[in-house]
Amino acid sequence: MATILVTGGCGRIGEKVCSGLLKKGNTVIAVDREPTAYNAEKENYLFRAAAPNEKSKYAEIFDEFQLDYVVHLACTVDNDFGPVVEKEQMDLCAACDKFIYKLAIGKEIQKFIMLSTTQIYKTPETREPVREDDATKPVSNYAKMKAASEEAFAEDVRRTKTMICCVMRIPPVYSFDFTDNLVSRITDPKDKRLFVFRTGEYGFHLCCIHNISDFIIGFLRQAEGLNYTGIYNVADSGLIMASEIITFMREHHRLGVVVQRSSAGVSLKERLFGSAEEKTNYRFLDMATLDKNFMYDTTKASRICPFRWNLMNTK
Repeated sequence: MATILVTGGCGRIGEKVCSGLLKKGNTVIAVDREPTAYNAEKENYLFRAAAPNEKSKYAEIFDEFQLDYVVHLACTVDNDFGPVVEKEQMDLCAACDKFIYKLAIGKEIQKFIMLSTTQIYKTPETREPVREDDATKPVSNYAKMKAASEEAFAEDVRRTKTMICCVMRIPPVYSFDFTDNLVSRITDPKDKRLFVFRTGEYGFHLCCIHNISDFIIGFLRQAEGLNYTGIYNVADSGLIMASEIITFMREHHRLGVVVQRSSAGVSLKERLFGSAEEKTNYRFLDMATLDKNFMYDTTKASRICPFRWNLMNTK
């Protein structure tokens, strides 16, 4: 079994990823600012404290352990950053980018997985699924931050001929107990009231946290050779309808009154979000594209992992 370093290992996503890796018999070193109890008592789990910009502490961790793989989840919204990303968070991420990839290359890590976001894609003009090689145009601060991380990653890994490198681009995530991204899809960004257009027959492409864990486990187990190096869209196998979000929340959580509206047509002048808030808030809802049913092509990633988790069976 492998020895795996997971940055951001005590965050919402990191805890689940560490748990999945431990179940497969791996030794997991979780790095984060502070420990949590989620995996603390499990066999082969170790914690080391370090902030994303503490290069010396990371260097000590790379020296202390004979690492096989690195899963880089630090500086990720819904893991250890909040939904509002401003200069402080962007600077912290950039500081980590300056050394984390170089440390991995220097220690001849076999495989390195980095978590990024589908927000870096340009808004599609058609309803064709967005593929990994489609145009990018980061607008939000989070998208710009992750685009910069991808660029730094690509620049550094050119120096290695052996490390298998993976960039996971994921849409907003959810689980049974984490529903913020679900509820944001039915929340009016202007007055914060819950709403749905028509009967809610339009959908959003999101990602169950457990699909992320499954993909990482599959990639670390299966990826052999540099032909696996590259970008992967990781998301649920299908859209989540607005009506399904409402049903799920009413059955399992609390949900207030949902106002039904007749049309989703919103002109640019009627856009409810100002540009400043849209840039900084990861969960902004673009009313102009609300019912476009954009999807991300997960064909490439599905060869590694069958995306079996969805809103109906999430845990």
